[in-house]
Amino acid sequence: MTEFDVIIAGGGPSGLILACELGRKGVSCLLLDMKPSTAFNPQANATQARTMEHYRRLGFAQEIRALGLPSDHPTDIAYFTRLSRHELARLSLPTAAQAVKKIKDLKGSWSAAELPHRVSQKFVETVLKKHAASHAFNDIRFSWKVLDFEMHADHVTVHAAPCSKDQIGPTETFKCKYLVGADGPRSTIRHQLGISFTGETGVKRNYMGGEMFAVYLSSSDLYKHIPHPRAWMYVTVNKQRRCFLAAVDGHEQFAFHCALHEGESAEHWGLDEVKTRLGELMGCDVAFEVLSMQTWIAGHSLVAEYFSKERVFLMGDAAHLFTPTGGLGYNTAVEDAVNLGWKLAHVVKGLAPAELLNSYALERRPLALRNTTYARQFADSVGLYPVSDEFELDTKEAQVERAQASVHFNAHVRLEFNIPGVTFGGRYDHSPIVVKDGTSAPKDEANHYQPSACPGGRPPHIWLEDGRSLYDVFGAEWTLLCNQSGEVDFSNWVAAAKKKGLELKCLHLPLKELQELYIQPMALIRPDQMVGWRGESPTLENMEDLFDQLLGKKPLFI
Repeated sequence: MTEFDVIIAGGGPSGLILACELGRKGVSCLLLDMKPSTAFNPQANATQARTMEHYRRLGFAQEIRALGLPSDHPTDIAYFTRLSRHELARLSLPTAAQAVKKIKDLKGSWSAAELPHRVSQKFVETVLKKHAASHAFNDIRFSWKVLDFEMHADHVTVHAAPCSKDQIGPTETFKCKYLVGADGPRSTIRHQLGISFTGETGVKRNYMGGEMFAVYLSSSDLYKHIPHPRAWMYVTVNKQRRCFLAAVDGHEQFAFHCALHEGESAEHWGLDEVKTRLGELMGCDVAFEVLSMQTWIAGHSLVAEYFSKERVFLMGDAAHLFTPTGGLGYNTAVEDAVNLGWKLAHVVKGLAPAELLNSYALERRPLALRNTTYARQFADSVGLYPVSDEFELDTKEAQVERAQASVHFNAHVRLEFNIPGVTFGGRYDHSPIVVKDGTSAPKDEANHYQPSACPGGRPPHIWLEDGRSLYDVFGAEWTLLCNQSGEVDFSNWVAAAKKKGLELKCLHLPLKELQELYIQPMALIRPDQMVGWRGESPTLENMEDLFDQLLGKKPLFI
């Protein structure tokens, strides 16, 4: 029996990020995934800015930004009747090259270390896998299936086997302190725990509601038939069929998705049906090669009833299932792993009691409920918009209808894709390991974000005079950020942290901009770059009590 601190079932983004988080903290980890390697199909296509900030913290944001579209390729989102006909709406966004420069001039809602990046998940996963496997304490195994597990008082026993498409090899048994199910919507781990999804499913819409047909294709002919400026994502709105197309490599690879009508089945669809569906998107025929095709179901707003049971945890699609508007499923999954990673490491290394792990569900489940709600609103806005049979005609009535649709979709595209409030505004206000200071957080709004150092949220960001992000100078673990002028004695803080066994970086930045943003002279930043406390320097005894609460030693858990 081989022993690990943590076993992760699932090698998608959340599983691989958790392996990265644990590996860099010296926690032994085994990751098992049924697939032969990382994803072949494009899947998620939008990495939000907060996710990019975490990739920056982990040291590979620039690797991710170099992937996907060429650095000068537009990342616009545009709406059409058909791609060869009328353009209805467009949101112009910076290219990858522009994003690196533009971010340093942005203030207010978009004051951040990183802007979003439009890149297929298939490319992201290759980078995540490389970095997860680079840590000496990690064992990353694809083509391995978790069969079942047994929970014990002080460990979990996991039975798994190597697998291929047609067969399963001999079973091996592993032992771990904690097991994490990041194994997707049909999670073996969640099913064995007996945990159900709650929420809505089977929602019907003209788009992003019901069965969807997905084709990963190559075409050197497609761009020739689009008489409009290039975009990253193309969405079509007409009476016949709603579709979208996302550029994968910016040259000739595309992810094409279309909604199925009531009573249709794509089970036996082949090249002829792909040609027809692609013609419905384009408004003309194009030459193409199919790389893969599959179906999937949109219309989910589901969150697991519980995120953990004893020594077993759920995250990613095993814990919540989104309709992928706004790209919220993948990005929420990454933040699950970031949140759980530091807590598992602290408990495994004896820095915090096991009760700290209870805060994972208390913090992340409300965020999953919040984000599924936002995703549903975005899907309703685009999927329920009605058009008439005459929508595409060259009549005055049709022109008026298209003008009205243009107003709607120009508003919608900003509702769904300009979402700093969703991206940066996730908070842990009701967490027992966040020390309240009597202030209230700003209002949660999808399209507006007000930076606030109110404990429980993302630390307000600035760029330093030397060109570095504030986040670049945070410590790898805990950071005490002090903005007060004059000399500061950190000796009591260092002593209190040392007594608790914590790695604390004391950062003195007496900058007016930070004083205005943080209001209080000091703030404690958690390893997941969230504000755990802010205020004036307490006594040594109170510092120790403060760390005890942040580590889950003091609060009463439910």
